[in-house]
Amino acid sequence: MRKVIAAAFISLDGVMPAPGGPSEDPTGGFTHGGWTVTYWDEAIGQFMDEMFATPFDLLLGRKTYEIFAAHWPHAEEDDPVRVAFDACTKYVATRSDQDFTWVNTTPLRGDAPAQIARLKEGEGPVLLTQGSSELLQTLLAHDLIDEFRLLIFPVVLGSGKKLFGEGAHPGGLKLTSTSVATTGVVMSIYERAGPIEVGSFQQAQPSAAEVARQARMKREG
Repeated sequence: MRKVIAAAFISLDGVMPAPGGPSEDPTGGFTHGGWTVTYWDEAIGQFMDEMFATPFDLLLGRKTYEIFAAHWPHAEEDDPVRVAFDACTKYVATRSDQDFTWVNTTPLRGDAPAQIARLKEGEGPVLLTQGSSELLQTLLAHDLIDEFRLLIFPVVLGSGKKLFGEGAHPGGLKLTSTSVATTGVVMSIYERAGPIEVGSFQQAQPSAAEVARQARMKREG
């Protein structure tokens, strides 16, 4: 059984696009491209190196694939990220009939959730997402993500594609690792922890005011 690991750079308000440069993804008029660059430090580099140090295949949406394919095959030949990305299989969820020319690329056309579920059932390294905010919405809605590796940057972007949309499947998470960069970036790893567990801080015998408040909430919907 293979795991799907969702790795993402996100702002404090959960926005994802164009972390690497102004022209990376201006979709929807996004004007803050390159918002992660000035926060980068050695600790972030180490976190990323460790993520790419173990075997993985990439699981990408088409737009993120195109961003990567226009950059990484043209990086220095001995760049360790280029070497890792060239070597791994790149699965691309797409509705397009276009050709995907980057070495070791396999398009997932048609029912992406079903195809990804089948990939998970097979043998192989983890399936690692990068960016791919639209694909992540599909994975979240179908409860296909096993682990999150999030780098949360101390910036509020206000608008843009977000990691968690309205269709996310509810569930609990367990924090297994966390560290903080010198620039305030919080790097955390979360694993699935089953259903959400709920409790209550309410009084065993609610006051008349509380009973009235609950009744009003029900009426107001």
